[in-house]
Amino acid sequence: MKYYIKQKVFTLKDKFTVKDETGSDIFYVEGEFFSIGKKLHLYTMDGTEQAYIHQKVMSILKRYIVECSGGSAEIVKEFTLLTPKYSVKGPGWTVDGSLTKHDYNICYGRSAVASVKKAWFTWGDSYEIEIADGVDEVLAIAVVLAIDCATSDDGASTSSTS
Repeated sequence: MKYYIKQKVFTLKDKFTVKDETGSDIFYVEGEFFSIGKKLHLYTMDGTEQAYIHQKVMSILKRYIVECSGGSAEIVKEFTLLTPKYSVKGPGWTVDGSLTKHDYNICYGRSAVASVKKAWFTWGDSYEIEIADGVDEVLAIAVVLAIDCATSDDGASTSSTS
């Protein structure tokens, strides 16, 4: 199943929807404005919370925790010199591909759990997420959102130091 995320450009806190292949809103994401570390909530359209994503602030390497009914995951930035690399602890997933170009796969063993592709030349960040059959869609979307938070933090710190 394919899902689409289009983030808004000028907002004080993260607030956007996740659409399915038909263009219908399936989930909405809302961030917390005044918080220590990044925090996101993933809700169904009727307001039921499906996942909570939060940054573990007191950590040497960047970490995000995903908690949802389908399980939990910890997204950890690995120590590398040139290209960012993340591991997903909990479900045993790995992240392969170009995180800086937002074109990567989340895999379990050799099988792709989810594929993420960024749409270029759009106003705001837009992503297509293809989730394999039988995979918990909420957990997969929440992991993608956590990876997006971590990579956008990297971009912000890189651009602020240039």
